[in-house]
Amino acid sequence: MSNETSAAGAVYVSGDGGENYGLHAGVLGPVETLAQSVSAMAPSTSPSLTIPLVFALAGNATWFVYLMAMGAILLVGFCVSRFARLTASPGSLYTYTASTLPPVFGVVAAWGLLLAYLATGASVAGGALYYINLLAQQFLHRTPPALPTLGIVCLVAGLVAYRDVKLSAELMLWVEVGSVSLIVVTLVFMLTRFGFHFDMDQFRLKGVALPSLGPALVLSMFSFVGFESATTLGGETRNPLRTIPRAVVQCAVLAGVFFVLCSYSEVLGFRGESGKLSESTSPMHLLATKAGIAPLGMAMDFGALISMVACVLACTTAAARVMIRMAHGALVPKLFERTSRRHGTPGPAIILSVGLMIATTAVMSVRGVSGSDMYDLFGSLAVFGFLTTYALVAIALPFARKALGQLSYLVAAMSAMTVVVIILIAIFDLRSTSDAVHARIPYIYLAYICAGVAWYWLRRKQAKIVLE
Repeated sequence: MSNETSAAGAVYVSGDGGENYGLHAGVLGPVETLAQSVSAMAPSTSPSLTIPLVFALAGNATWFVYLMAMGAILLVGFCVSRFARLTASPGSLYTYTASTLPPVFGVVAAWGLLLAYLATGASVAGGALYYINLLAQQFLHRTPPALPTLGIVCLVAGLVAYRDVKLSAELMLWVEVGSVSLIVVTLVFMLTRFGFHFDMDQFRLKGVALPSLGPALVLSMFSFVGFESATTLGGETRNPLRTIPRAVVQCAVLAGVFFVLCSYSEVLGFRGESGKLSESTSPMHLLATKAGIAPLGMAMDFGALISMVACVLACTTAAARVMIRMAHGALVPKLFERTSRRHGTPGPAIILSVGLMIATTAVMSVRGVSGSDMYDLFGSLAVFGFLTTYALVAIALPFARKALGQLSYLVAAMSAMTVVVIILIAIFDLRSTSDAVHARIPYIYLAYICAGVAWYWLRRKQAKIVLE
């Protein structure tokens, strides 16, 4: 692998970042960069949609499962942040892999990461539909038609993504700050109203079945995926080799603490309720009522809806920038490398990303799939794309360090540990399949990746393409 190593060494020689591929360089500061990662995760949606699903499997161990997921994400964050100190480009994790490992691994990372962002965008579009229906039923006693609703959600996100990356980052930031703040206030009021005390059933993991923790861990991982998406802004961030690594680690830590506290508080708050946390359609709304601040419940439902739209925006932004780098590497047509001179945004890539999100959610809607099920199914598919790319980045990191003469046994050990953890999570995911629909998702993902690799070999054979 000496040739690949020397080639990698030529890549990581930079001052403050890589190419910007026609994007507006240096327009985003640390806060806007952090906002991209936070919004791609949509943390304010997990307390209502993901934590109840984890609770259905883990029960009193829900907080512990999120603590384990936080540990796994911090391992991934370590590898991603170390790479982000070496180079910055719109291709993010794809670039890290392609610049270090043999080309076929870069191809797998590229298609896996693109699918991950697009599937996450489709997932949260379904989540937005769920909340629109929930609010419309409460206020209007009827629900709007699904197809136009999904189209409007995705188109609004696409228009903002095309208009101005700085505007979209600032918008995403304030949406998430507002939504997360409402959740924190509700949890504090609830704990204050009923007294601060340790829930020993949770700390003792009472009634927890150990075999169920694996599947619960897989579900909890979806709360974190997208935390690395700040790396897609390498061409637009000021001082990217410092700003982006910090944003990645900060996002992982802040989100992890938030999810652990939310899961513990929600389980505690549902003690004595006739309905279970896993059966509630709006758990935060119920907890707000229980804490004596019922108006905040409606506000949190609305905040979750806006957060979903912001997440579609974040995923569109990330997917379009990965597509730019793929076009530069000849994995997709050169058309998707074009950017607007006025806005500095990749118009064709944004249009395709939004179009794919609309098309896939529309097909699901026509088939009678609900918004919450879209959130589940597309999210399950996205996890495979993220896990694949995370593992490849972890494998590539020691080789990149070696190319620079900075080989570290600590880094190598952390990378190996990260790969092992990701493999275990993938195994848990495969073993946790509970129905025929979910059982098909790994095969759909594998077929997609094989098609992407076959497309690469076909184009390489025809045009003698060699990825840089």
